[in-house]
Amino acid sequence: MEILLLLVMGKPLWMWLLFLTLVVALLAFDLGVLHKDNHEIGVAESLRMSAMYIVLGLGFSGFVYWQMGTEATAQYLTAFVVEKTLAMDNIFVIALIFGFFAVPREYQHRVLFWGILGVIVLRGIMIGLGATIVENYHWVLYLFALFLVFTGIKMLFAKEGDHDLHDNKLVQFMRRRFHVTDDFHGDRFIVKLPDSRTGKLVRHATPLLLALVMIEIADLVFAVDSVPAVFTITTDPYLVYTSNIFAILGLRALYFALAAILHRFSYLKYALSLLLVFIGSKIFIADLMGWEKFPPTWSLGITFAILGAGILFSLWKTNGNKPQPLTSHNTGK
Repeated sequence: MEILLLLVMGKPLWMWLLFLTLVVALLAFDLGVLHKDNHEIGVAESLRMSAMYIVLGLGFSGFVYWQMGTEATAQYLTAFVVEKTLAMDNIFVIALIFGFFAVPREYQHRVLFWGILGVIVLRGIMIGLGATIVENYHWVLYLFALFLVFTGIKMLFAKEGDHDLHDNKLVQFMRRRFHVTDDFHGDRFIVKLPDSRTGKLVRHATPLLLALVMIEIADLVFAVDSVPAVFTITTDPYLVYTSNIFAILGLRALYFALAAILHRFSYLKYALSLLLVFIGSKIFIADLMGWEKFPPTWSLGITFAILGAGILFSLWKTNGNKPQPLTSHNTGK
């Protein structure tokens, strides 16, 4: 039993194993029970799933409080809320990818499930590397902070662009280098079909696999913002990883709940930009005030205030607006 008390990135091994066991159990329950059969997920089911994951994510703060205290709990909750909010942009891109590849709604959950599984591994690697760098080079936090301030200001003044994926270099590369089917073959990512030249059976990627790869790449891009943001809230790898993963676990459910009403949050990007500027500036404010760190409870309160104001403003400005259909394209070569 002594091995369970070994410290891994500052926390006993049993704490990491407990969290990972919970994650595996949730994924197994999700895929093996709730979605054993492919079906189109409606808004009601999506809201129930999303509420379940949010409650679990918030409930985990009780375990954090029990093991790590009040300050760590405030840091965990702030990181969870920030990551959950930054996922809004991710949801829009996922909807765009599904629209581009014309992925049937009954198969979208399967793509998102395996996409989230990949994200759990990739975020773990990124957070582990980030924690090692921050521990040995504390000044990197100032670079993270400056990057967030710059990103927030850039987002604040950025114009809405054309997100057409038709000329995406990655999609073009995969079509040139691999056999890709034009049609879906149920919920399969890879199928064996006759080669057009030799007639031999060869493996072909389906549009589902292309959508999955695009979603994984999109998350890596978003992680460049979200991971540094959480590290400026707390440098504890356990809090960074658990808050990230709990926020991401509910991303699938949140997607199905919000995909149809994303147009109502078109002004939320201004709140997100201000939030990134605030998070990035905290380390400099703490230095100017002579604090060891920005008070976690203040950080949580200001985060809720910015996001609450942004949501209310966006809902008010878009009242009566109709959703704009996402462009879908023929997946053929």
